[in-house]
Amino acid sequence: MIKRFYDNKIENLIAPNKVLVVFGPRRVGKTTLLESFINRTKLKFRYDNGGNLDIQDVLSSRRLSLITEYVGDNELLIIDEAQKIPYIGEALKLIVDSFDNIRVVVTGSSSFDLLGQVGEPLVGRRNVITLYPIAAKELLELYGSNKFDFNQHLEDLLVFGSYPEVIISRYSSEKIEILKDLVNSYLLKDILSLDNIKDSRFIRDLLMLLAYQIGNEVSFSELAGELSVNVKTIQRYLDLLEKTFVIYHLSGYSKNLRTAITSKNKYYFFDNGVRNAIIDQFNNVKLRDNKDVGRLWENYLMMERMKNRSYSKEFYGASYFLRTYNQEEIDLIEDKDGILHGFEFKWSEKKRQRAPYIWKSTYANSTYKVINRKNYLSFIT
Repeated sequence: MIKRFYDNKIENLIAPNKVLVVFGPRRVGKTTLLESFINRTKLKFRYDNGGNLDIQDVLSSRRLSLITEYVGDNELLIIDEAQKIPYIGEALKLIVDSFDNIRVVVTGSSSFDLLGQVGEPLVGRRNVITLYPIAAKELLELYGSNKFDFNQHLEDLLVFGSYPEVIISRYSSEKIEILKDLVNSYLLKDILSLDNIKDSRFIRDLLMLLAYQIGNEVSFSELAGELSVNVKTIQRYLDLLEKTFVIYHLSGYSKNLRTAITSKNKYYFFDNGVRNAIIDQFNNVKLRDNKDVGRLWENYLMMERMKNRSYSKEFYGASYFLRTYNQEEIDLIEDKDGILHGFEFKWSEKKRQRAPYIWKSTYANSTYKVINRKNYLSFIT
């Protein structure tokens, strides 16, 4: 069994008269995490799913008499997929304000729906965490911190990603089947349930275009032209895809640098396997024969670094990439404690690369490091 980062920490996040909001894509283990907690808690609890129409009727009514009957003498309420309940934020505020020492946990696979509903009503009354597909630091612990064993699975991670079901599957054919089902039955279904979206072909076409542009700046106008829609439609759908944990954007950096290109974003997929399932590209399992390896490597490192930052709770400023009109580039820039740290991602271990001249000349106190297969684990764990 893979031990998740929050397994022994969730007790400290569930507090009296507060709501713990657990975000994350479907099938990353949110329910398993809560079931593990339930198996060891002494609190009297009630566990429901937001898709239950009876639960929706009670909580969306916002009538204290009905909610009092629902809460009963329970000390803990857990509501999975809470974003499906209308007015859930107001209902949760009513609960934590009206019942002494009540603890509440809600999960959601769409920050678009749930965070929008609980944001304002629960100001000062909530803790928020995000659970991702298995992080490298979690997987490394499974291997007893043995870096050799971890490296033996690196190619699989780049091709098939790190969803829990995929990680524990032994055969490539089974991994592919799980990923295709995940994309078709869950991710696209979640997206289509938002804001009355009905065009699944458009969503898939947009994701396919993004899948081939990892590591490149994305032009909204070019995407709009390819898909015969306007730029505002593209921006709206990209925002929805990000809020449903399918993609992640990185902005360009330009502070004090006139030659930087900043009008475009880069987009990465939260999981390599999902990206490959969208374009049905699993045929080159051995990465030494895969011309796509540079994109896969950059996507993997970017998202594992993001997971590590999220779980470590260390304070980082915003993250960026840098590309100048002179074609100098840095894949990732982190602003930490006022110091800029630049990282370049290289699959090949043979290439030595110095920091771009304009980087060191403009930001004298900055750092620069190439991340390759020799040193990547310390970067993402």
